[in-house]
Amino acid sequence: MDDTLSLCVQTPSPPARVQPATSMSLLEASPGMRDAEGAFSFSEPIPVRVHTLEGAGGVSLRVYDAGDLYGPPILFVHGFSQCYLSWRRQLHSALGLGFRLVAVDLRGHGHSGKPYGAYGDGRLWADDLHAVITALELERPLLVAWSYGGMVVSDYLRHYGQEHLAGVNFVSSMVKCGSEEAFSLLSSELRSLIPGLFSEQDEDASRDTLERFVSLLHHRPVSPETQRLVLTYNELAPAHVREALCARIADNDDVLSRLTLPVLVSHGLEDRVVLPASGHHIASVVPGALVSLYPNAGHSPFWEDARRFNRELAAFAARCW
Repeated sequence: MDDTLSLCVQTPSPPARVQPATSMSLLEASPGMRDAEGAFSFSEPIPVRVHTLEGAGGVSLRVYDAGDLYGPPILFVHGFSQCYLSWRRQLHSALGLGFRLVAVDLRGHGHSGKPYGAYGDGRLWADDLHAVITALELERPLLVAWSYGGMVVSDYLRHYGQEHLAGVNFVSSMVKCGSEEAFSLLSSELRSLIPGLFSEQDEDASRDTLERFVSLLHHRPVSPETQRLVLTYNELAPAHVREALCARIADNDDVLSRLTLPVLVSHGLEDRVVLPASGHHIASVVPGALVSLYPNAGHSPFWEDARRFNRELAAFAARCW
């Protein structure tokens, strides 16, 4: 497939309290770390607006807000064990010239709260996204859901509907978990790592497993600096959070089949985490979904081919508003 967007069609919580925005870096404890490919440095302030707001059950959510404050909003939802920094090649891109770019650290991740026993109920995830949308006054945002973020966005769609959204971009997404079918859509490499991702007893073994997990996120080799960066923010998600996410049982085909808003499915053909079959499944369930496949990318097409991804996201956004 070329670099143009494929147009092929495949068969209430109360408003949250927001603390004043400040400018800060997520990993201040690691000054001087540099993302060589993305020219991202932790030794300088991140040029984004940072908010702390209250999500479901009072959990603290950290939200990062870049780009045109008055532009159409795009809300990025990261995946399992990640954080808002996954989207740095979008937040620090030309997308910010025309769009408001918002990325949340999901509960249990990054600098958001990490309570015990607060991950199995889809309503909690839905209420968290609703809190972000409400508190930041995001009018008809376009949701971009990566990997496990597809579960979170599906939770929102189930509990709040699609009426207040402009569209959804499912990126290397999973939309079901806890069943044989769900496990069949995950790579054997990932499945072999799952027990080790939950270990709290053996720190060395846990770190080794997490390093192997991080190595699956990209198809092509990344620099040692990027590898360390990604590992560092993956370690911010505790083992109890990773275990709780994997323990969920959910199937969102019923929700997806009722969607009438624009949907784009983006997936790397070399994905070693969530198999391309998951993207094909989403496209087969969602009426009129657009599909964009990345032949030389793995689980992170928005990083591995950021120029194409950003261009396609902008083109898709133009269809949504």
